[in-house]
Amino acid sequence: MVSQELLDILRCPADVRNGPDAGLLDLVNGAWLVCRDCGRKYPIKNDIPIMLIEEGDKYRNTPVEKLEAPQ
Repeated sequence: MVSQELLDILRCPADVRNGPDAGLLDLVNGAWLVCRDCGRKYPIKNDIPIMLIEEGDKYRNTPVEKLEAPQ
């Protein structure tokens, strides 16, 4: 499980440069971090958030309710 301290400081790498409140992430199903601004979805694999923009882009158009557990 990703610690709350880490979740509190993580921001979407694509949006973080837009200001201190940009790129905030929501934890979804305990397995995904979803950016409130751009909608990129970052999987959490083995308790490690995969915070690469390219990874977030893969799932950008996938509705949250259709996200499956990351492999």
